[in-house]
Amino acid sequence: MKSLVLEKKDELSLRDFPAIDREEEVLGPRDVRIKLHTVGICGSDVHYYTHGRIGPFVVKEPMILGHEASGVVIETGSEVQTLKVGDRVCMEPGIPDPNSRATRLGMYNVDPAVRFWATPPVHGILRPTCVHPEAFTFKLPDNVSFAEAAMVEPLAVGVHAATKARVKPGDIGVVMGAGPIGLVTALSALAAGCARVYVTDLAEKKLEIAESLSPAITGVNVAKEDVAALVKRHTEGWGADLVFEATGSPKAAAQVFEPLAPGGCVVMIGGQPDPVSYDAGAAMVREARVENIFRYAHVFPRCVAMLSSGAIDVKPLITRTFEFEDSVRAFEIAASAPPADVKMQIELPQ
Repeated sequence: MKSLVLEKKDELSLRDFPAIDREEEVLGPRDVRIKLHTVGICGSDVHYYTHGRIGPFVVKEPMILGHEASGVVIETGSEVQTLKVGDRVCMEPGIPDPNSRATRLGMYNVDPAVRFWATPPVHGILRPTCVHPEAFTFKLPDNVSFAEAAMVEPLAVGVHAATKARVKPGDIGVVMGAGPIGLVTALSALAAGCARVYVTDLAEKKLEIAESLSPAITGVNVAKEDVAALVKRHTEGWGADLVFEATGSPKAAAQVFEPLAPGGCVVMIGGQPDPVSYDAGAAMVREARVENIFRYAHVFPRCVAMLSSGAIDVKPLITRTFEFEDSVRAFEIAASAPPADVKMQIELPQ
């Protein structure tokens, strides 16, 4: 069965992967076997393709990509109780050690032993089937499509960020970055209660997409306008209650406190490959609270419920869909970062 394999930096192929085929013959008593339907292309997948590494995670041998996924249960283990064959599902891609201290404290996402799809040396799921624990597989309501379900993984980042921010009804938020994570963070902040969210970027097309998501979103091109000055004009000089840094840009990270109101909160989301400057004085005079997130924990069911109820609509973020046989071309296009695209997805043969 063919998989999308990152052979090495800048080299992808669609080919059989015998090791995965053998591994997936084993179905544990609390596992389910899933036929993959839709897989999103994440920025981390593209970064492994173009750079061969993310921080300490280095691609040293061929690796299957993909971790944003939905599919159908085709087999269940002997002790599985909540899922059955035919159930449409999405899957949380990080599997922790159930006995680790982090997991027992409820912070399973920071378990050093977590095995996360498409993070070396763990293979991803741009392949026909996978075996996954029942505990990290979530049944979809009938009104949530496979494409929307494959958006639950990035949406989980935004929901986790909004949760850590402790959004209150009527808060004013700023999201730095109008990429997929920035936009799901803006939607999550609004769903959590923000009255208005300012989304910043350099790409006009992405800002247009951001503003199309809700009348409560204001796009700000930071090449033309100072977001801190704009927010203060609109808040009688007070500033934003919340600032979410979702660019991964050192320049943006160095400016997180500028639009922030006294007593406000900054949530660091964007991955920084190197240490960034931190204006301790600006944080101090505001008594700012700073939160950091690493992926997410305990939010997948919340995300599915919000998609089903209509509290969050991710459909406008899905801007292009490719067939599985076009996966290599899809990654080449994604690596070129087209300004009009937010989330590209790949559909596998059914």
